[in-house]
Amino acid sequence: MNKLIALILILIIAPILGGVYGIIHDQITYTISNEYYTKFKFIQFGLSQDHWAMGHNIGTEKLPEIKLRQPRLGASIIGVLATWWVGMIIGVILGFVGLIHKNGKTMFKVTMKSFILNIGIALLTGVIGLGYGKLFLTENRPNWNLPENLIDFDSFIMVGSIHNFSYLGGLIGLVVGIIYNVRQKRKTPYNNV
Repeated sequence: MNKLIALILILIIAPILGGVYGIIHDQITYTISNEYYTKFKFIQFGLSQDHWAMGHNIGTEKLPEIKLRQPRLGASIIGVLATWWVGMIIGVILGFVGLIHKNGKTMFKVTMKSFILNIGIALLTGVIGLGYGKLFLTENRPNWNLPENLIDFDSFIMVGSIHNFSYLGGLIGLVVGIIYNVRQKRKTPYNNV
């Protein structure tokens, strides 16, 4: 496999993996706080009758709450929409860094390992965000623009913390992925010739 084909494959796979990560991430966070979605994300992404025709507003115009016929599907759609592009950006950066390798096969293998490492770090950072939200943010509520009709403030805040930390984890994972890519290049025997 040549490097151009490896790069094209990486650019195709990266947003797909980013979207899959988003689906899993948002299924977990929906379980923690469905209000984060019904009173924020479903509104933010327009999953109401007006746009996606997936549900309707059971709240008021001032305090909306979107009820979907299939809320888990809605959370999955939001997961894809919120993360495919992050996967694409990470894929572009890691893909171009991967060009340092001798051939396309090595480039593809090392870059995909870097990408999986990045996902793992984002996931771990999200878990840290959950802990941070639970231990610190629920005790000292952040100055966020919280919906006035919230019932479970703590769960909403914890999910917001998970989401924020996950994006930070994506950035940290990208840096680690780049470092991993470069170190793998240095370890290869053809560099010692």
